Amino acid sequence: MDLLQNFTNMMNNKLDQPIRGHLKNVYASISSATFAAAAGSFIHCNGYFEGGLLSAIGSVILMCMLAFSRNPDGKDDGTRFLYLNGFALCTGLSTGPLIDLVWDIEPSIVVSALMYTCVIFTCFSLSAIIAPEGKYLMLGAPLMSTLSAMLLASILNIFIRSHTIAYMQLIVGLLVMSAFILYDTHLIMEKFRMGDKDYIWHALTLFMDLASIFKHILILLADKEQGSRKKDNRR
Repeated sequence: MDLLQNFTNMMNNKLDQPIRGHLKNVYASISSATFAAAAGSFIHCNGYFEGGLLSAIGSVILMCMLAFSRNPDGKDDGTRFLYLNGFALCTGLSTGPLIDLVWDIEPSIVVSALMYTCVIFTCFSLSAIIAPEGKYLMLGAPLMSTLSAMLLASILNIFIRSHTIAYMQLIVGLLVMSAFILYDTHLIMEKFRMGDKDYIWHALTLFMDLASIFKHILILLADKEQGSRKKDNRR
């Protein structure tokens, strides 16, 4: 209890009231979007509606609607909040086929991936919040360069078809997306200080990091499980 109180006091001393309120709105929106994504995956996995091309197109359309309706003063009549949750729902639908595939390998992997994702997102978010102001903004250029290198490696691997390269991309991708939580959190805080109070768009940014981390962990755990089964079959 004392530890929680000390942490709360540290947060209050570290951040002023306006930015605390902004982050509260951001994380509340992320929580809502996460539930919407879970609902989308549930809808797909139970056969009510299959995720695929239509849900992917829906995600793009809703993201564009969010981008074109940006409101720096942070005011929202609820429409953009619905856009965000619609985007998350479509993201969940699109992730449904991957979850189906992993579920067939080992159902517990999905639960483990969800738990690992929550731990990573929470720890990195807290690290960013309590870190010195603007410390992680310098990660922007290295992260973008790494993403570019990964894109080139992906194109190259279309022809090489190397499992090792694909596996390394997953590992590096997970590290990069985790680092993006640090970078994006500090960028959001800096934008707020400069007058950008659009918490819906800021929530979208972090939600995309969260969804990407979940997918990376899901694939890595599934690959590990398949590798273990192959070794057992050889014995």
